[in-house]
Amino acid sequence: MEELVLAERPVWLLLTIAVVAIVLLLVLIIKTRLHAFFSLLIIAVATGLAAGIGVGDVIDVVIAGFSTTVGTVALLVGFGAVLGRLIEITGGAQVLADKMLDTFGEKRAPLALAVASLLYAFPIFLDAGFIVMLPVIYTVARRLGGSFMLYVLPSIASFMMMHALLPPHPGPTAAATVMGADVGLVIIVGLLIGLPTWYLGGYLVARVIARRYPDTPVPALLGEPREVPKDERPSFGSILLVLLMPLVLIFLNTGMATLEASGSVTEDNVLLQFSRLIGATPVALALSALTAMVLLYVLPRRRKGQEVGGLLEELVDDALSPVCAIILITGAGGAFGRVLTETGIGGEVANGLDAMGLPLIVAAYLVTTAMRIAQGSATVAATTGASIMAPAIMAGDFSAIAVSAVVIAIGSASIGWSHVNDSGFWLIGKFCGFDTVTTFKTWSLVGTTISLVGFALSALVFVIAA
Repeated sequence: MEELVLAERPVWLLLTIAVVAIVLLLVLIIKTRLHAFFSLLIIAVATGLAAGIGVGDVIDVVIAGFSTTVGTVALLVGFGAVLGRLIEITGGAQVLADKMLDTFGEKRAPLALAVASLLYAFPIFLDAGFIVMLPVIYTVARRLGGSFMLYVLPSIASFMMMHALLPPHPGPTAAATVMGADVGLVIIVGLLIGLPTWYLGGYLVARVIARRYPDTPVPALLGEPREVPKDERPSFGSILLVLLMPLVLIFLNTGMATLEASGSVTEDNVLLQFSRLIGATPVALALSALTAMVLLYVLPRRRKGQEVGGLLEELVDDALSPVCAIILITGAGGAFGRVLTETGIGGEVANGLDAMGLPLIVAAYLVTTAMRIAQGSATVAATTGASIMAPAIMAGDFSAIAVSAVVIAIGSASIGWSHVNDSGFWLIGKFCGFDTVTTFKTWSLVGTTISLVGFALSALVFVIAA
């Protein structure tokens, strides 16, 4: 898209427009009950026009934001939903739930789900990993009863912390690269800060919030539950294989990319090229979904002489149908975020904060927070915040641990303060069956407490190590 020419607007007016736009959006969704997809697109266009984007350009900006977000999310959500539905419909989720409850006990089920989510979230993006974990969360929640919140919020906290604070997730990886930090050291410091951050700001807070919603039902967004007889369920090893496959493929890609960056392998290395193909997250999920189709569905039915083709097609349709609306809403959220980004609101505020002479790690957190609130994307916020702060880091004499702590502070800022311009706000909220207000009180609140605790701990490490 060609560079936009914006009509001049003072910063105070741009900020006012952004605030009014968010308020009007919430009124449309909560009060008038207009569908979020339409509400987001209407407000995105109106905000662009009010902020100075020309009539001939505003639709292009909205379409660019929508298509970029959908292009990223649709494949992850689509393949993840199919994989999750296959695990549920074949009884795999019941196998995992039984194994988890036998190992940890019913009282520790929320903690077990949260720890499993931590492990699964290490290499996989938040949205894709969470959707694959959902059938297991659904099954445990239905089995044990009580509020769905008790089981899903701790898992959400796990995915949020890992996505924000630890490479190879894109935000912290980009921040570490821009600021010249050692990615391996960032992972170590990120774990030292991230695990207590997850427990204090994520898991415990999620448990407290869940008590406020004692009667939240388990949604059926991936299809109606089906109790599969024990003798028809797949083996634990088969389920583990299809779940671990994307992790292994993504780790292979990350490892080869690291070797290339260090000069150990060259661009024309066959394994490097192959890992780039199969280790891309959408491809890894697609291969896992196809493997699950064959291993969990096709082969067991063919052994019994049962029909496969038409039923498999119907199963995939059932998995994809509920997520279409979620993908559209997520894309509309990306369009609104893109409009706010193009107005330059976040950049103006961030530059002002950077010039205030605050302690470096405080400025890094506030600058990234401004970008997060202004445009929604955690990855963009972390990358932009790191780019703004990089000259100060380069000019200072900071230890490698101190620089890693700044990267973690930036990552912490990027996950907090989520609201209606964040595609994740809509994606996770809709998959959990939350309305807009409930999403604010759960997803947004957990992310913000993780953000604050992560910043406090990273600031402590920075002071000690600087």
